[in-house]
Amino acid sequence: EACNDPYLWCSAAYKSTQLKNQLEEEFPGELEIIGESTPTSTGWFEVEVNGRLVHSKKNGQGFVDNDQKLAAVVSAVEKALMK
Repeated sequence: EACNDPYLWCSAAYKSTQLKNQLEEEFPGELEIIGESTPTSTGWFEVEVNGRLVHSKKNGQGFVDNDQKLAAVVSAVEKALMK
């Protein structure tokens, strides 16, 4: 279910699930995607590929919420998979 209501706050868990689904669609059966919640802190939304940080909300990149950010993550995954 999409989170398009401008008055509805979309949680990090929702956005994380959305990114997971996008990556699984882009790389079917090729990825192990692990999510880890941080109940004692907020502001963390990071994407690592083979231990390399490729996206960080905490460092100012926000959520992976547009095509340019998604393309950067997809490119990092492709490099890690040697595609």
